[in-house]
This record gives sequence, C-alpha cells and structure tokens, in this order.
Amino acid sequence: MSEAFIIGIDLAKRVFQIHGADAAGKVLYRRKLSRPQFNKFLNEHPSCIFAMEACASAHHWGREALAAGHEVRLVPARYVKPFVKRHKSDVVDAEAITEAAMRPSMRFVPVKAPEQQAQAMLFRTRELFVRQRTQLINSLRGYLAEFGIVLRLRIRNADILKREVEEQAHKLPDEAKRLAERLLAQIETISAEVEGLDHSIKMHAKTSEETRLMQTMPGVGPMSAIAISAFCPPAKNFRTGRDFAAWLGLVPRQHSTGGKERLGRITKMGQKDVRRLLIIGAMSVINSIERWKRCAEPWLARMLETRPRMVVAVALANRIARRLWAMLMTGQIYRIRGAVA
Repeated sequence: MSEAFIIGIDLAKRVFQIHGADAAGKVLYRRKLSRPQFNKFLNEHPSCIFAMEACASAHHWGREALAAGHEVRLVPARYVKPFVKRHKSDVVDAEAITEAAMRPSMRFVPVKAPEQQAQAMLFRTRELFVRQRTQLINSLRGYLAEFGIVLRLRIRNADILKREVEEQAHKLPDEAKRLAERLLAQIETISAEVEGLDHSIKMHAKTSEETRLMQTMPGVGPMSAIAISAFCPPAKNFRTGRDFAAWLGLVPRQHSTGGKERLGRITKMGQKDVRRLLIIGAMSVINSIERWKRCAEPWLARMLETRPRMVVAVALANRIARRLWAMLMTGQIYRIRGAVA
C-alpha cells in the first residue's frame, strides 16, 4: 500500500475498515483488516494521521497509534454523520471519518489516559449499582403493595427497609415472604457495594491535585470532582470559561436569524453526568442559603428573590463551571468574592 497522508478507521471488535487518502483527499486504498492485521499495520506503517470516530475502544487504539509515532484525531460521532454520503456501511463510514478529520475547523476529542478511563469506569459502576438497587426497591414495593403493604418512599438505608418489611411480614404468604427476603438480601448486597465505591471515589478524589482544588468550590464534592476529571477534556482545551460551560450544555439554546437573537432553554449538550452533578451541587448551595439565611454573593441573593429555584440552580451551575475552569487554569483555590456595596 502506498504511503498515505491520513487514514480513516472504522473501528469494530474484530474487523477494521481503513481508508487511506493523500493530502488532497484523493483515495489511495480501501482495505478490511482483522484485529491482529490492524495491530501489525499500525506499527509498521510510516507516521501519518490516524482518524477514528470517538466511540468504544477509540481511546485504546488512539494510545496505540500515539505509541507507534502517529498523529491521532478522534472525531465526535455527531460530526462524522454529515459526511456520510448515502446508506451506511463500514467503507462509507471510514471515508466519512477521513473527510471529517481533514476539515480545518473540525473539533477533536483528546485521547484519554488509562487512569482517566479507570476513574470513568469507577463512576459508571457506581451509577449502575445505584440503578439496580432502585429497580429492586421499586420491585419489592410493587409486589408488597399487592398484599396491602405500602412502604415509605425514599428509603435508602437497607436496614430500615428490611425492618419495615419484617414488621409487616405476617401479612404475607410463606412463598411471598421468602421472595421478599431474597430481594432484601440482594438490596443489602448492592448497598454494601455502593458504600464501598463511595469510599473509593472519596479516596481517589484526595489523590489528585486537580480534584482537591475543585472541591474547594461550594457545591463541588468528590463525586463531581471525579466526574469532571474522568469525562471532561483538559481545561486548556477551552478558550474561556464560557466555552467550558457551553460544552457542558449550561448555556441558552440559540435560534437567531436576521439579526434577532432568540434564546431558549439550556442546550443540554456535552457531558450529561457532569451537568447533572453541577446542578445538584448548585441546588445544595441554594438549600444551604435558605436554611442558614446567609448568602455571601449579592448576585445569588438577588436571583433567589426574583427567579424560581430551579432557574437559579442552573444559572449557578453555569457560574460554577466557569469558575472551575478559571481555577484549573490558574491553579488557585476558590475564594469567596467579597460583597460590593
């Protein structure tokens, strides 16, 4: 195969479609490779640009390509789709990835380090266990309601849930009682796993300078700090704090034309887990202000007097994101701005 300027790869588990092109975009070759063949091709090909869609296993192959001396461009999937000409196949996808990666204004995803992906796995595993526990509790509550037993809502402690079920277990048939005990045992096991993962997240949040720095911001705890570290690109990739907030989807959606600006709800683009955690953190700050009747920021106090709580929470989450970007760029801890008379 002749030397290529850029190679687009449509990734898969076992079969990889490659699309080689020169600097002008002219097709040089198309080829399908198995996993061992692709690994060999990666290490033997002269240095060039390897373009891939930012999807499953892309960061692994991105690290492998970087180690082999290539330049890596990971293109977001939504930016590849407009370059798909017609239908869908591995050949068409590889060509679309190549064309998208050659655009001068294209934005690329940084290749993540193994440690960063491990943190993301820790966060996702905890989220999975929490969802499973919620499913089990809802199933148990639904089954018991058929026998006239209505449990309290929002019981998160497995011991309290177990005690409430045992107090009314005399209303259940023997078979239903045994099944309820199995569900309770499963809930207890998953709750123990969630507690262990919470402890691991807190420990990880203490090991990094960046995560410790972020936790000096009110409304940002270990969970938010780990999520930002695991899912967000480096702060230097964003020109301003507003760009970081826009990447998280915390800015108004625009539908402007003819010089008339029309702003709607927030875009909800970018990383949804980080956005959700920042809004939850902002709501905790608001709850604290309402509880203690003290607010160090005049802007926030004025907003709480005139706007709904949820609107204020989203606006505060936007401000938290912008301040976090500034803190990460300067390496300074959060300092409460003094009230201006």
